[in-house]
Amino acid sequence: MSRFSAEPTHVHGSAAKTAVLLVNLGTPEAPTAAALRPYLGEFLWDRRVVEIPRPLWWLILKGIILNVRPRKSAEKYAAIWTPEGSPLKVHTEKQAKLLQGLLGTGGHPEIVVRWAMRYGQPSVHAALDRLKAENCTRILVVPLYPQYAASTTASMYDAVASWVQRSRTVPELRLVRSYHDRPDYIAALAASVREHWAAVGKAGKLIMSFHGLPRYTLDRGDPYHCECQKTGRLLAESLGLAPDQWQLTFQSRFGRAEWLQPYTQATLEQLARSGTRQVDVICPGFAGDCLETLEEIAIECRAAFLKAGGSVFHYIPCLNERPDWIAALEALTREHLGNWLNLPMQPDPESAARAKALGAAI
Repeated sequence: MSRFSAEPTHVHGSAAKTAVLLVNLGTPEAPTAAALRPYLGEFLWDRRVVEIPRPLWWLILKGIILNVRPRKSAEKYAAIWTPEGSPLKVHTEKQAKLLQGLLGTGGHPEIVVRWAMRYGQPSVHAALDRLKAENCTRILVVPLYPQYAASTTASMYDAVASWVQRSRTVPELRLVRSYHDRPDYIAALAASVREHWAAVGKAGKLIMSFHGLPRYTLDRGDPYHCECQKTGRLLAESLGLAPDQWQLTFQSRFGRAEWLQPYTQATLEQLARSGTRQVDVICPGFAGDCLETLEEIAIECRAAFLKAGGSVFHYIPCLNERPDWIAALEALTREHLGNWLNLPMQPDPESAARAKALGAAI
């Protein structure tokens, strides 16, 4: 059996295409334990996500976690599931459609835009297979995680690389790394906060909650913590906030090991106990609302803050389909597409002469 996947039938004379593939983290197909089990199994077996030695982790994952966590996670997903399906899937699909439309109205209707999930469906492999079948010979892969982390962005790179390893014909590929400090991304975040303040008033404290990672990732050189800090600082500066008016925290801790601190829920509880009655919470690291924002923050953390003595808790939605965010995504995409958007360049008539001169000088 060949180690390479079968290639799609080639139609001679068909025009080559350029594509953009948006990649988000992933979501189960349904809010059920049966759907959560394979999704969590794929996610938690990724070496980028959990760096525990494989034999030990296999016993923990298969023997404990996948027998307990799917049911609990399914209950959480059920609390935020929509008639259209998973919120993350819905937002990712809409973002891809809007990006396609914006590129089209901006003079590039030839660009194909698709989306995929690192875990779950449609997978990165399936999406790349589809693009190859559509004769896309140039593909730009864009992670929907503004801040780089080995467990997210690099894991996406791994998925692309494994697809390349089994492909006989490989298209040109470009990969976006991060965009945590892009002015248009920061401006979109700031605009969402200002609109929230205009609608319901400004709370005494703005909490910027990012997804957490184990502390050892920072110690081993992962830049995620630093990129989150820069995003938070730039957003606070854009909003004109004094140091005591905002705080950056990390959520979604899993297991007993130390994770990046301060922890979001513990911070909210401490603020409430110390007299802060109103808080606004935003999650700048998520391009679209999902379980971690709609259930963990808007439901669980809200309840914890109010129980600890707080009075008003407002969650500010993710950027989702905001026009300013889609415009920022389009600008990011165009920049990385670069000369793929241009007509083939004619050779410089003087380049051969210059090359000859350089060759003579060597």
